[in-house]
Amino acid sequence: MEVLFVSHKYPPATGGMEKQSYELINGMRNCAKVHYIVHTGEESYFHFFRKLNDRILKAIHSHPRISLIHFNDGLIAALSLWHSGYRHIKRVVTVHGLDVVFPLALYQRFVLPRFNNFDHIIAVSEATANAIIARGVAKNKVSVVLNGIDHELSTAPCLQKWDAFLDQYQLPREKKMLVLLGRPVKRKGFSWFIREVLPQLPADVMLLLAGPFQSEPTKTEKWLDKLPKRWRHLIMLFLGFPSDQAEIRSLLQQSNHAQRMRHLGKLPLDDLKILLTHAQAFLMPNIKIKGDMEGFGLVCLEASMCGTLVLASNIEGITDAILDSKNGLHVQHEDAAAWTTAIENVLSEEEDYTNRKKAYSAFTVSHFGWDKMVKGYALLFQSIINS
Repeated sequence: MEVLFVSHKYPPATGGMEKQSYELINGMRNCAKVHYIVHTGEESYFHFFRKLNDRILKAIHSHPRISLIHFNDGLIAALSLWHSGYRHIKRVVTVHGLDVVFPLALYQRFVLPRFNNFDHIIAVSEATANAIIARGVAKNKVSVVLNGIDHELSTAPCLQKWDAFLDQYQLPREKKMLVLLGRPVKRKGFSWFIREVLPQLPADVMLLLAGPFQSEPTKTEKWLDKLPKRWRHLIMLFLGFPSDQAEIRSLLQQSNHAQRMRHLGKLPLDDLKILLTHAQAFLMPNIKIKGDMEGFGLVCLEASMCGTLVLASNIEGITDAILDSKNGLHVQHEDAAAWTTAIENVLSEEEDYTNRKKAYSAFTVSHFGWDKMVKGYALLFQSIINS
């Protein structure tokens, strides 16, 4: 089969969707003849979307054996609904979560129901599948193919590397380290955890945050602050803007939190692997935010692959990535007492949880991989083409 992949989420931009798109396109070369139209940052998004219809028509004219077009997220798929000239070719779209629940009334009422015009919808989790079915897309048009994970993230503890890491980032050796990782968006629950849970934890616990972070307000942030709350929320969601950043910045400056937490910024991959391998636990304390959702929870798997014990909220697509007592532990979302108890149990029974971490990491390795994801897509594509 010949497949045309279309994506505006692709390297050199970084993120879970960019990684998934890259691995899918390149992995599919073993199963099909691959063509692709992707945004690589050489032109603006406006020009990329404006020229997309013509580029798709040119691709299928140059390669008449293309039998399926795959759109890698709901936004680019929504725009393609107004395209013309290639309705005779099978069209498939992957939805990730936010592209389903985005809280714009016009999008929810008039655009999402038109996704029934696609030949098939692939959801990255059961939660995402249920969300789009609830919005009027036919159940028989929706399948779930879970995202994958890089197996090379797996690593072994090394005290020498850990000591060097602590020295480099000027961190105390006597503390027990808990890790939050990723873009500071509200649904991740970072500021909620800092306010509600961190003060309840033992004094020898230190919280480390890692990921993109601006220590000073940006021009975009100042501009967004001037907008009405409703529009600010919509624009932040659409842009993937770090909506929790300002509050985290404020919490870092408060004396009662300053000694108990550090934001390390975006770490080099080798340093991140060292941190995840040696921390007492990785936390994903997601909370429910109207109009947003965690479609899968790839970062949980990355932490588990490094051998970290994962504690994650029991909501949305996270439950497809972390299976309770299989490759991590579920904790009741937005329940400070439950989070406090879960972390205290981990810290007080370190030897038991050290053994569990090995088993949990092995489960992640055996059940998740980009190769499995690609195989799932290939089988589904073939059945769609043959239908």
